[in-house]
Amino acid sequence: MKVESDLVLAAAAQAPARGARQVWRLAGALMLALGFWLIAWYGETASSIVAIWERSETFAHGYLVVPVFAWLVWRHRPFLVQVDPRPAWPGLAALALIGSGWLIAHLAQVQVVQQFALAAMIPALVFTVLGARAAWTIAFPLAFLFLGVPFGEAFIPPLMDFTADFTVWMLRLTGIPVLREGTFFTIPSGQWSVVEGCSGLRYLIASIFAGTLYAYLNYTSTRKRALFIAASVVVPIFANGMRAYLIVMIAHLSDMRLALGIDHIIYGWVWFGIVILAMFWIGARWRDPEPQPVPAATLRAPATARLGPVAMAAVASALVLGVWPLWAARLDAVRIPQQAKLELPAGQNGWTPDAAPASEWKPHYRGADASAIATYRNGERAVVLYAYYYRNQRQDAELVNSRNIMVVQKHPVWQNVGETRKLQALGPHEVELRETRLRSAGQRLLVWDWFFLDGRRTTNPYLAKLMLARDRLLEDRDDGSAIILAAPYQNRPEDAEQVLRAFAADMLPAIEETIRRAERH
Repeated sequence: MKVESDLVLAAAAQAPARGARQVWRLAGALMLALGFWLIAWYGETASSIVAIWERSETFAHGYLVVPVFAWLVWRHRPFLVQVDPRPAWPGLAALALIGSGWLIAHLAQVQVVQQFALAAMIPALVFTVLGARAAWTIAFPLAFLFLGVPFGEAFIPPLMDFTADFTVWMLRLTGIPVLREGTFFTIPSGQWSVVEGCSGLRYLIASIFAGTLYAYLNYTSTRKRALFIAASVVVPIFANGMRAYLIVMIAHLSDMRLALGIDHIIYGWVWFGIVILAMFWIGARWRDPEPQPVPAATLRAPATARLGPVAMAAVASALVLGVWPLWAARLDAVRIPQQAKLELPAGQNGWTPDAAPASEWKPHYRGADASAIATYRNGERAVVLYAYYYRNQRQDAELVNSRNIMVVQKHPVWQNVGETRKLQALGPHEVELRETRLRSAGQRLLVWDWFFLDGRRTTNPYLAKLMLARDRLLEDRDDGSAIILAAPYQNRPEDAEQVLRAFAADMLPAIEETIRRAERH
């Protein structure tokens, strides 16, 4: 009797585990199908993510995110089987909110927000279809998916500035005289510049990816994980500054024979590898033991062994998420006549157009539906006016785009040596503008630029994108323009500032009126 009782108890203990595993096999297959549908339905956004992984070495780690996510979820099988899949119906509201955010980002042509919205849909789907406990059990794998979104290029300018600041500070600390202008600096042995590749973004992204995964796998304490992830952010920033300083010093001490070619890159990656290994070695001293799942004998029977509610939640979720691309396609079909013409005003108040250009420089603006360039002179003073006009804005043909810049990196002639945003009084009005200083071998330019939207002047790209989304959502015109003024100077940018201020006060009303005429046609 004792043996039979033990067998019965053992079988009863295994029954919940078998039932739970069966439920989870079916629920997992349903979630997998829902995930494939989501990627296909939002295929344009998913493709944009993969395209950036493909073309950018900085985000090539993205190819590892999905396999690592799948492996992490697989590791959580013993914990998931202890949770009943129960739909959380309030999650439908979260899905609707994320979907509407994707739609607004689509209308505003903010690709990175669309990509984050797509990544956010997956945790929201798990929460809605499988329930809060299941989502919490695999919270880290779900959060890890966000590392696949190629985000971070907005940090390149501040990272470049920090690297230049750190390098110049270290050079001066070691007694080397430095002459600096923006991210360019000169020491007795040669000239240097901090370009995008020197910003350290590639090291930072790789460190965050590896450090986050390391922290999760080696610590159970939330505090330890947060501290190690924070170190994964801070350490590579300072390490990149030290890398730049060491490269300059190697070149300086070798009479500019070393650290100038491919060895420049090799030194950087070797240094980064040493820093990361040191982080992991130090972090291993506080490693926590891995948590163990509850023994199967203690499992209770699943409260719901049927998949009906889970399947209903999956269908409802698909319906909620399915509507936004359809709505976007409808709004994308709304177009006004594409033809646009922009004519700059004739001279006035002493300013006259001149066929001889005051500068060979041109801004790097893409996809404008109309553009115009003219040089105006008033005595010895000269200003170049550039105007770019956009209508029916779309990807790569939009007013606010990270590729619409004053000068591209590593331009063979022109260099950007500094920019700032300021409020400038121009006649009776104050204009929020961006001021950029450019230089070439034979000329220096002071450049002012701003957006002109619905009669409003601004340099705020977020406001411009919100206005674009609003116009498209209301099926209204989405016209927008960029106004750019440039004046040459010799040694004092203040001289060019006076010229630009006088020109804008005299000519800005006429310039804006020509843009309004273009918008009415």
